[in-house]
Amino acid sequence: MDFTRPYPPDPYTLLPAPATFTLTSADLTDGERMPDAHAAHDQDVSPALEWNGFPEGTRSFVVTCYDPDAPTPMGYHHWTVADLPADVTSLPTGAGAPGGAGLPAGAFHTDSDGHTPGYEGAAPPPGDHPHRYIFAVHALDAAPGELGLGPDSTNAQVAFNVYFHLLGRATLTATYSR
Repeated sequence: MDFTRPYPPDPYTLLPAPATFTLTSADLTDGERMPDAHAAHDQDVSPALEWNGFPEGTRSFVVTCYDPDAPTPMGYHHWTVADLPADVTSLPTGAGAPGGAGLPAGAFHTDSDGHTPGYEGAAPPPGDHPHRYIFAVHALDAAPGELGLGPDSTNAQVAFNVYFHLLGRATLTATYSR
């Protein structure tokens, strides 16, 4: 009997398609293996992200990192940053540090699914197939603070609000295994 799990779909392909824009990283290459520095067993540091070409009318951004391949029925959220103003178009390496010191004023992290306040690095089970880590920047029609979210909000609450205010999305997918 073959117990190999098939890859679940990229969850964003199951939602209505918004406008797209460009997301790049000095630390990651789309479709390639994530460097160990961004893994939980190493330095556990968030990668640099930069985006451009987002839709006109964008008033804020939400940044997420999601592993759809985690051995749970709902994947695993590694990072969520909300209330990024529309004039912020990048996050430096390490912006996901607990406490939010690396974030612009007013922006905040919610806890990862592992209750880490900030970025929680890649941590697939040892010996499992390579997991996909989908970094996404969501352009919203709501200004910072208008969604009524805060650091105690859940990832599901953030995702629900993003869905109803989404103008565009940019993604970059890195893989990781150990």
